[in-house]
Amino acid sequence: MSKKGNRFNDLFGAARRTESVQTPPPDKKVAKGQNPDYTRTTIYLPKSLHRQLKAAALEEEREMSEIVTELVKQWLYER
Repeated sequence: MSKKGNRFNDLFGAARRTESVQTPPPDKKVAKGQNPDYTRTTIYLPKSLHRQLKAAALEEEREMSEIVTELVKQWLYER
């Protein structure tokens, strides 16, 4: 986090960069917590929405973070 900014400015500044996310080759799967191309963040969702997201992710055999990433990219593109 920069000294002059705040967490939200840092987040949106990072999102505005046009750098694409590089993923490791399939044979060398790296946990996201250990991958330098990822950062951990916290969001607050209403409990009912969290339950729905978790159920949908399980049904589609996807991670919630994958779905949230897809939706954030879509939102940024549409802005």
